[in-house]
Amino acid sequence: MSWLEDVQARAKRKNKVLFMPGDSLFDGLAMLAEQASRRALVLWALSLAGEAVLRLEELLPEEPRPGEALRLARLWARGEVKMPIAKRAILDCHAVAKESVSPEAAALCHAVGQACAVVHARGHALGFAFYELTAIARRYGVENCAARVQGRVQEYISRLLQAQSDAPQAPGPWAKFLEE
Repeated sequence: MSWLEDVQARAKRKNKVLFMPGDSLFDGLAMLAEQASRRALVLWALSLAGEAVLRLEELLPEEPRPGEALRLARLWARGEVKMPIAKRAILDCHAVAKESVSPEAAALCHAVGQACAVVHARGHALGFAFYELTAIARRYGVENCAARVQGRVQEYISRLLQAQSDAPQAPGPWAKFLEE
């Protein structure tokens, strides 16, 4: 079964998340994410989260929690706030998804939360992709999302490669656990 058929089957079953770790769509990205430095993953994830927050500001103009989660995750990566403060904001961002918001907005809130959590653990990096691509499928429809999804995955790959190249010279300060 192709990744698109898997996504269509999940949508038919009314799954909230339409993309999963075993999907062939992620083979190249998963390998790069595994090999990337932690700092590169943080740069990459927080940059992508910034784009998702901009979309959420269009969808939920009165909702500050995703933007606050991103702001505090950036401070956490710099060592300027401690994990419990950022973690609370990340959980608050995820909580927005459980409220009366559109399926696209819910997926984007989870995507932002996953991206912000990359500061803590690299395993959240692909979580961002699973949720953001779900948001794309929700926005454009499962039947019409294939080209956009594939293009976005290619963008993830090129941006992660760029972040890996930029990470050693990325300006700080960095939290001690992100110093390389």
